[in-house]
Order: sequence, then structure tokens, then C-alpha cells
Amino acid sequence: MIGKLKGIVDGTGEDWIILDVQGVGYQVHCSPRTLSALPSNGEATSLSIETHVRETEIKLYGFDSDLERNWFRLLQNVQGVGAKVALAILGTLSPGDLASAIALQDKAMVARAPGVGPKVAQRIVSELKDKAPALSGDTSGTIGLQQEIGEGVAGSAVQDAVSALTNLGYSGQQASAAVGAALKQAGEDANSATLIRLGLKELSS
Repeated sequence: MIGKLKGIVDGTGEDWIILDVQGVGYQVHCSPRTLSALPSNGEATSLSIETHVRETEIKLYGFDSDLERNWFRLLQNVQGVGAKVALAILGTLSPGDLASAIALQDKAMVARAPGVGPKVAQRIVSELKDKAPALSGDTSGTIGLQQEIGEGVAGSAVQDAVSALTNLGYSGQQASAAVGAALKQAGEDANSATLIRLGLKELSS
């Protein structure tokens, strides 16, 4: 089973690249996000690989990190999510954004991905909420607070501050991250006005 490939980009398509590894060209399917981050033809790169073996074909899926590959695997445990939909989700949301959306129970954010309807988005945020913290990546510092907000058990000052910031046009992830930073600065007893002020300062920095 192939877990990683290092080679030279030898061509690209709509959802795949050819990776030349010592003279052997591997066709690797990637999300739009991964494709956009790859170097130009003729340049070296490495990808974490997930191998799917079927009766009629073997497909390789490539990711720019092990974290993204782990999300690809996890998403397919949800009914209605196959490889194509999982790639579409990861092409729309980074691993950190996806973890935050699930923690916040923000099914609308997940449903932004092509091919993901409201029912599938609801299943994703419901079934994966306990697994999101382990795969939160660079959002790990605020994932606990986001889960409290998503479950409606965060303090009223926090809920009010997040609501105020989202009403100003910030996403749930941006608002909760800013309020989390404000809480660290002002302390757990801070009122909503303080959290909003510090949160706005955080968002503008």
C-alpha cells in the first residue's frame, strides 16, 4: 500500500496530477485546494497518499499533509460521503476550517462544498463532532470553546460576543477564535462588551 510519494510534477488535469517518481508516472487525484498549492510542472513535491483498491481499478488520492488525508478517511465513514464528496469538502474547507465547522455545528459551512446537501452536512457535523478535536490542526487552541458554543453550553457572555461578531459579518470560526483569544486576555469572568471589544481588536490585527 502506497502511503507517500515524492517526485516531479509531470502534468495536471482537472482533479489529478501525474507525479514522476524515478521514471514511473503515478496518476494521483487531488482536491482543488491541494492542486492549487502544488508547484509547477518540472518541480519536485511530495504527497501523502491514500490508496483505494477496487475490483476494476486502483486509485491514488494525494494530500499535502497527513492531517488532510486523515480527514479524507474519516469523512468517508459518514453515510453518503464517498471519495468524490470527501475531496470536494477538503477542496472547500481546510482541515482547521472543517474541524471548526463541525465543532460549531455549522452545517451551512459544510454544505458549501459541491455535492453536499443539508442532510449529509447534518450527518457530518453530528457524527464527527467527537472526532474533530483530534484533527483540528492549527485551530486546536479554540476547538474546545467552539464545541461549547456549538452545543449551546458556553457562558452567556461568550455566546453574546460571538453572536455580535457574526452579526457584523464575521464567520462563526473567525468570531469564536477571536472571542477565545479575548477570553485568554481578559479572563473567564469578562463580560460580553469586553469580549466584543477585544475580539474586534483581534480580528483587525
